[in-house]
This record gives sequence, C-alpha cells and structure tokens, in this order.
Amino acid sequence: MSLRYDIAIIGSGPAGLSAALNAKIRNKKFIVFGNKDISNKLMKAEKVSNYLGFYGKSGAEIRDEFANHLEVMDISITEEKVNNIYSMGEYFALAVNEKMYEATSIILATGVNSGKAFKGEEKFLGRGVGYCATCDAPLYKNKVVTIIAYHKKEEDEVNFIATVASKVYYLPMYKEKVEVDSVVEIIYDIPVEIVGDEKVSKLVVKNGELITDGIFILRDSISPGQLVPGLKMDENHVQVDRRMKTNLDGCFAAGDIVGVPYQYIKSAGEGNIAALSAIAYVDAQKRR
Repeated sequence: MSLRYDIAIIGSGPAGLSAALNAKIRNKKFIVFGNKDISNKLMKAEKVSNYLGFYGKSGAEIRDEFANHLEVMDISITEEKVNNIYSMGEYFALAVNEKMYEATSIILATGVNSGKAFKGEEKFLGRGVGYCATCDAPLYKNKVVTIIAYHKKEEDEVNFIATVASKVYYLPMYKEKVEVDSVVEIIYDIPVEIVGDEKVSKLVVKNGELITDGIFILRDSISPGQLVPGLKMDENHVQVDRRMKTNLDGCFAAGDIVGVPYQYIKSAGEGNIAALSAIAYVDAQKRR
C-alpha cells in the first residue's frame, strides 16, 4: 500500500528545509527525503558571510541552527533514496527502494547533480542501467553485475547484490577504505562508456573493459530529467517560472537545481516560494 502526502520534498538542503517549514506552518501532510546531516555541501563550507543573520559562521554552525529549527518545529528527515517519480495525473508516485509513496505535489530540491552521466548511460537506462541495486536485484539472479558507487555507505547494497548475482564487479569512486565481502571483485579504474546492443553488454573503463549483464550507478542524486520523466530541462537545470513551477502540474523545484547563483540564501528563498506554490496547488486540488 502506498503512503499518501500533500507534498513530497526531495532534498534536505536550505531549499528543501525552507519548503518543509512552510508546509508545516500551513498544516500540510508532507515528507522530506534527504540526509540527516542536512547538506554535505553546507557542512564543507568554511565560512558563510552572505546569509542574513548568520554572518561569519561556518557551514557546520549554520547546519546546527537548521537542525535546531527542525527539532523545534517537529520536522523529521526520511533517509531514503528516491529512485523515480512518475506523474500520474492527479498525483505523483515515488519509487523509494521497495516502497511506493504518493503525493499530490512534489518539490525538487536535490541540488546540482554531482556526477555527469557516462556515455551510454541514458541510452541504456532501463535496459541494463539502473540506480537502485536493491530494487532490481531479482532481475540479476545468477548474472554478472557491475556497481559504480560514489559513497562508502553504498557498500551494504553491494554486499546484498553479491548474494544474488553470480559475479559482482565494484568500482568505488571514493577515497575511504573499501570494505565489501570477499566475493566482490574490486576494480580501481575509471568508467568511460556503457556499451551494448539492445541491452548492456559491457562497461568500458580506462584500462580495459568489463563484460556485464547490468550496471548500477549509485550517486548522491540522479539528474532531474532521469528522476522525473517528462520534466523540462535547461541544460543541467530544471526550468521553472517565478513561482518555482515546472512544466508538470503539481511539480515545483527550488535551489541549485534551478540554476545559478548557487547561494544558500537564494535557495532558502526559492524553497519558501515553492512551498507556497505547492500549498496553493494542493488546496486547489482539494476544492475540485
């Protein structure tokens, strides 16, 4: 059974949290998907001087203030990865690992995608390329799987796939020590291109190639155009109007995902607008 919300917010940076605050104040049923650390980008900021009221504070200090605000407002962050979002007309269906959620409206606040798509990635999406190994594991029973991951936290997913697949190649794109099951073959190389005919057949790497039945690419975030089919993009950014509305009814976007300048205070303001627009949309749908 799907869980239904008025608003689903994807992203827990300044844009997503600003949207959540407004949804809370307006008594909407909402959910925030993100990271309980709030924002890795914010955590790494040495000093922020252009956020009104937070002059000279580090990103970590501002992050702590955000966390305190969430606690006071009783807003929680759901640490689950949204793999796909589908517009169903009157609502959106969100595929989150093995779960499904439904929301009347959505706010995309995932920031700028950290990984550029590999050559062949979009071509073979759904034909051997995927972004959730756990979701698609049954398709690769006794088959060869290649996993490219950008964070150590994905190692649990790698180990799970190793119990299903006949062979797992693992390409870690991070610097921390790799700790996966001994049956997993770790490949320290650079992915270059995904190749195949009707389906994926191999991954070309800088120093050779890997014959494989499937490839999972585990990034922090999926590019918006892949996450939400039919979403109108302007190069790498989501197209929105002044109300943060996208080309899809009920879908709004805010923050770095909609374009420069990449500033925390700008993102927070856009999250505020996106939430108010989503609230107005939800209210209008309920009056129909």
